[in-house]
Amino acid sequence: MRLFIFLFISLLFGCKSSKNLINITQIGQIKSDVTYLADDKLEGRRTGSAGEKLAAEYISMRYQELGLAAIGGSYLQHFKTSGASNPHEDHQHGGGGEVVNGMNVIGFLDHGAKTTVVIGGHYDHLGYGGKGSGSLSPTKNQIHNGADDNASGIATLLQLAALLKHVKSNNYLFISFSGEEQGLLGSSFWVKNPTLALSKINYMINMDMVGRLNGERTLAINGTGTSPSWDTAIDKANRYDLKIVKSESGVGPSDHTSFYYQDIPAIQFFTGAHKDYHKPTDDVELVNFDGIKDITFYIYDIIVELDDDPRLVFTKTVNASAMQTDFKVTLGVMPDYLYNEGGMRIDGVNENRPAYNADMKAGDIVIQVGHVDVTDMMTYMKALGAFEKGQTVDVTILRDGKKMTKKVTF
Repeated sequence: MRLFIFLFISLLFGCKSSKNLINITQIGQIKSDVTYLADDKLEGRRTGSAGEKLAAEYISMRYQELGLAAIGGSYLQHFKTSGASNPHEDHQHGGGGEVVNGMNVIGFLDHGAKTTVVIGGHYDHLGYGGKGSGSLSPTKNQIHNGADDNASGIATLLQLAALLKHVKSNNYLFISFSGEEQGLLGSSFWVKNPTLALSKINYMINMDMVGRLNGERTLAINGTGTSPSWDTAIDKANRYDLKIVKSESGVGPSDHTSFYYQDIPAIQFFTGAHKDYHKPTDDVELVNFDGIKDITFYIYDIIVELDDDPRLVFTKTVNASAMQTDFKVTLGVMPDYLYNEGGMRIDGVNENRPAYNADMKAGDIVIQVGHVDVTDMMTYMKALGAFEKGQTVDVTILRDGKKMTKKVTF
């Protein structure tokens, strides 16, 4: 059946709109990819584990089915480095933790073009969780399957590999990163040890958690300030009634950050955090497969819209320096990355952390930390950089429209 689908795709040479592809792209294949990667037998795909190896083997097999080339004769790029404690909470970038052995899985679609687009997503997750893993259920030693985070992104990557066979303005390098959960390790390693010259890269697209498109069809796109070309393409390609929430900064807790630091335009697609984020309950039954399909077509259409721009111009984002602060404190919350109406809305509160101890709750909107006003995610990050461990500060929040103050001890 797969062979028939791919032969049928080959008849559509020159096709320029995903609307012509919608009937032949297999939502069943998307389900199959997510279901395999989120199966218990992969034991949470923790970097360096037997489950990571099984996932890498599966992705390699799918690359081969899709006709992607293995640069240097192998789809695998092995790395050994040290991880961060929790990049998703602190927005740190690599280093300082346990020594990790991992592998990126890389496939190349060579159209003989002068430039190459990198399409990436991480395939690792938290294994069995536990203390120090980044799990939000740290007392539970259970498999964290990571169906949304980030089997969904890898399924999208694989579908794009099928769709982009006949969009020949660029070559396409598909990278399934490992070590993301421990500090963007795989992507950081790749940009320092690239299998293709960085000078040939046009731009990078990162899919991290695209499996929970909500009823409002809200999709966050981070990094839109990294090139002036992004906004026009993003807006023109939105034929899917998606509510787009843009963030300009090229720095965030996912693999596009590694490319931004190399002066490469890079964006991330994200359907938002949820109550199952980094918990054993992030399972395949909760994935919105129709949403993944629409996001896949949307990304495809953005790439087609960018065909008229032979090479994207890179721009540094204004507030990137605020995100690079070496934070000494944290509230211990998960921000709502889809919220952009003033302040920082909390999506989840970690037990026994400063916000939890101060009786802060999911849905609270932080508008001031100490003397620092919080108007958005960037000013929230700036606020965290202004305090030391052991300090007690007043944190002003909005809860159900009412202003209140909580005393928080970092």
